[in-house]
Amino acid sequence: MIGYKISSTMMSRFVVTLTLVLLGTTCNAQLSSTFYDSACPNALSTIRTVIRTAVSKERRMAASLIRLHFHDCFVQGCDASILLDETSTIESEKTARPNDNSVRGYEVIDKAKTEVEKVCPKVVSCADIVAVAARDASFAVGGPSWTVKLGRRDSTTASRSLANSDLPRFTDDLQTLISRFENKGLTARDMVTLSGAHTIGQAQCSTFRDRVYNNASDIDAGFGSTRRRGCPSTISAGNDKKLAALDLVTPNSFDYNYFKNLIQKKGLLHSDQVLFSGGSTDSIVTEYSKNPTTFKSEFAAAMIKMGDIQTLTGSAGIIRKICGSVN
Repeated sequence: MIGYKISSTMMSRFVVTLTLVLLGTTCNAQLSSTFYDSACPNALSTIRTVIRTAVSKERRMAASLIRLHFHDCFVQGCDASILLDETSTIESEKTARPNDNSVRGYEVIDKAKTEVEKVCPKVVSCADIVAVAARDASFAVGGPSWTVKLGRRDSTTASRSLANSDLPRFTDDLQTLISRFENKGLTARDMVTLSGAHTIGQAQCSTFRDRVYNNASDIDAGFGSTRRRGCPSTISAGNDKKLAALDLVTPNSFDYNYFKNLIQKKGLLHSDQVLFSGGSTDSIVTEYSKNPTTFKSEFAAAMIKMGDIQTLTGSAGIIRKICGSVN
């Protein structure tokens, strides 16, 4: 009996120790800016070349790549789940309402992955490529750069339902937006800061038609008139997809004009204008409208913070060979 008790105790301790080791490997691994320095020293330069080429061909792609990172991180965390295609077992996030015929840049990420695989097969995750691409896209159009923390791994699942429920919508009011960001560990200030990415990019007519046709008091009359000319009131597939720049003044440059627009009631989307509508975030918008250096610095910090949302590290997840499918 004594021998049995001793061996049982020792076995229990061994199991506990092993469990802690495994948990540490899976959960406590840290992202690091030097993660690929030894395993794939040319990874970042390879990605940067692809992103620069894509943005030079189409400036709008910079906004699309930043948005792609955002839409990835808000669903299951920054795990490249948004890149997975539809299969018999995967309901792709690409067809979720906020993403369908809206999110772009998949082919650019695929190109970057192909090029990285040539120099370092099965080493660099698609999730890290998405994060690096957002940084490089920002810098390519005059925005801030930042040190991207690396070591994310790719998910084997996607969630269309979470994409439909968790991603911010262009119709959201201020408190709903704040709650959506807080649910991801981001503050109201982070929300305003990240919304500043709308200093570049375009939106479809269907997302701002109601705003420019309802003659509300929170929209500049001249701005509304200008936007109506490019967005017919008649709802149709062709009309709905007509594009307008989110920033009418400097649509292809990452600056702080977005915040000036909000103060002048020239935010294109309802979810933009509510950031300056007599609410708790007015002071942040005003601050950024006067201090571009502060905005760019805090945008970089907020992107780093967003990139930490629910990452898979250590032995969790996989390194996908092709970003659109599980190995």
